[in-house]
Amino acid sequence: MKLRSYFFIAVSTKEHLELCKRYAMAGFTNSINGAWAYCEVDKGDFISFLYGASAHNLYEVLEKEAISDAESLPPWKPVIFGKRVYHFPFRLYLKPIREFKESIARNEFAYIAENLLLRGGYRKTHFQADQTTLSKVSEMGELYQGEPKRLRMPPHKTFIPFFVKGRGAPPQVYPLREVILQALIRKHLSEPSRLREFLDAINVQGLNAWELEVLGEKALPEGHVDLLIKEARPTGISRKIVVEVKTGKATKRDVKQVRSYAKELGEECMAAVLIAEKTPRALEDIRFVRYGFEGVNLEKPHSFQKLLSTLQLSFG
Repeated sequence: MKLRSYFFIAVSTKEHLELCKRYAMAGFTNSINGAWAYCEVDKGDFISFLYGASAHNLYEVLEKEAISDAESLPPWKPVIFGKRVYHFPFRLYLKPIREFKESIARNEFAYIAENLLLRGGYRKTHFQADQTTLSKVSEMGELYQGEPKRLRMPPHKTFIPFFVKGRGAPPQVYPLREVILQALIRKHLSEPSRLREFLDAINVQGLNAWELEVLGEKALPEGHVDLLIKEARPTGISRKIVVEVKTGKATKRDVKQVRSYAKELGEECMAAVLIAEKTPRALEDIRFVRYGFEGVNLEKPHSFQKLLSTLQLSFG
């Protein structure tokens, strides 16, 4: 059974947080990070809001949509960063599960707090937490009572964000950046049958694909691992696989980087993998994997789902 993911959604202001909680909604801006968050968080996933060094409430994602001309629609006003104005076309509609406000300094939030400390702050739309964190959060606070206030939206049009190997034209078309490729590969490997094939191909034995989780960016003192495959509920030892993702050709610097991640994790690291469009010759300590999209011309825009359905990983 595929595990449902858990994300912390970073909120920029107290006013935005109150609107999110009042209407049980999350919104992401018309930036590449906003499109990334919208594509990465799925229906059925769980989220909490992150604001002021505190975690707020637990929700299940019921629906999602991308809204055209969102700058004129409630509930969030456009925000200005530098010389750019951002609005909120990407939206999640939520079901409140538990109600709480807890400091992320609590030991239960160690996984997400470490990411924040090593990154020096938020500077991201969202952070993925592991299943251990979700289990602990599921016992915090109390069950949500009542029904949230539903926002009355005027008639509006929706769109599907597309991605292209080029500059793009947000919010309809975005460049196929590394974070988008990471999200595609994470979702691809989150299917246990595909993950089993992946483990066999990189010659990792003794791990049950149905007992693993594939997590997005994980901060380490040596840098940020693009993907971390780990046991969802480790007992005694927490075995892991580090995966670095590159949109172009893998370089010697990339090899050195993923090797340093494996060294930092020590004996619990079962393998270090580098996924790229083009890979160098085989090395004993690094597994190289090539990615591609069957029958897809990346010079033309494609939806996230189209890219996901055509993604292929090649070994050897």
